[in-house]
Amino acid sequence: MTGLLLSCVVAVLLIVHPVSAQEIELNPLHTPGIEFLRDPIPAADSEAETQAEMKPYIETITGTNVTFQMVPIPGGKFLMGSPAGEKGREDHEGPQVEVEILPFWMEEHEVTWEEFDQYFQLRNSRFERTHLTDREKVVDAMARPSVVCYNIGASSYGKANKLDHPASAMSCYAAQVYCKWLTAATGRYYRLPTEAEWEYACRAGSTTAFSFGDDPGPLDDYGWFFDNTDNGYNKVMAKKPNAWGLYDMHGNVAEWVLRQYDENAWKKYKAGEIQPRPKHPVFDTDAKSMMYYVAIGDNHIARGGSCDHEAQECRSAAKLISQPDWKESDPFFPKSIWSYTEAPFVGFRVIRPLNPPNTEEECKLYEPDSDVYDEYMNLLSPSPLMED
Repeated sequence: MTGLLLSCVVAVLLIVHPVSAQEIELNPLHTPGIEFLRDPIPAADSEAETQAEMKPYIETITGTNVTFQMVPIPGGKFLMGSPAGEKGREDHEGPQVEVEILPFWMEEHEVTWEEFDQYFQLRNSRFERTHLTDREKVVDAMARPSVVCYNIGASSYGKANKLDHPASAMSCYAAQVYCKWLTAATGRYYRLPTEAEWEYACRAGSTTAFSFGDDPGPLDDYGWFFDNTDNGYNKVMAKKPNAWGLYDMHGNVAEWVLRQYDENAWKKYKAGEIQPRPKHPVFDTDAKSMMYYVAIGDNHIARGGSCDHEAQECRSAAKLISQPDWKESDPFFPKSIWSYTEAPFVGFRVIRPLNPPNTEEECKLYEPDSDVYDEYMNLLSPSPLMED
């Protein structure tokens, strides 16, 4: 094994050969998420037919003792964006538009290292057991390590060993893959929120700059931001939640949403619709260009501000737009589609819609595009990085 490999962290990449589970040939990354929803792992209060039946529930990651809580978010309408007179407002936060949101559950805090490591498979060997369930076989196939440089922890304020802190520095694409892995692990449909869903949940019924009002003074009680942190992000749930029981929606780490920046995005919203993320024009026909666009990390949106941002940058309507210099010190070609070397301040949290997608085409609006992975692997191979 070369010195380069010895300096790399074991990556979590999807294995592309098919896996049999519940009499379905499942090729994990290339299989629509709805195929994993048969016979979900039992979890008390996790099932509901209507919004009125939705309750908070505890999710357990298959084969582990790791749990997290999902909080029901009622559907409704809200004004997305900020009014013209809001202090700190950027032009891309408006004009405001009314959006209708369907009910969903949202994780009460950002995905932690304890959760992410179950996917990352660095600290556990739970799948070394000889007797695996069908679902564990699928999950194992989706998280089996390959030898490729994917050193997220080193870019995360050196806190990757603090399991109650938010996982960070992963790309939006890696966060999407995690969501699909979690769907396969549990049998419940998890994904990133759309930008509209995220802001709706952050506001929790409020119309002010922050979920707690217009004055940023109380932000110290609700989130970690530049003025009250001096060593990166902090453990989740250490501050007050918003009115819907969600922690760290302002600050700590910014959170990926399913949208790439589009200066005309506001014109595309229609009442009663949640817009899917727009695709870069080359994405539909050119896999190499699509992979390159993901790898350079340009134009993906994160919300909520972070420990590195001023109070005004943590407002409900504020957004971060990823830049190529977030990967500036990534030394490899192609640049990683999994991580950001200069963005330890970005993480994510998951949601679960009350009504999951019904078709493969609908799944494509929310799930990681397998063409990105395929082209990335094509560019890496043949490469010493792929040799064990």
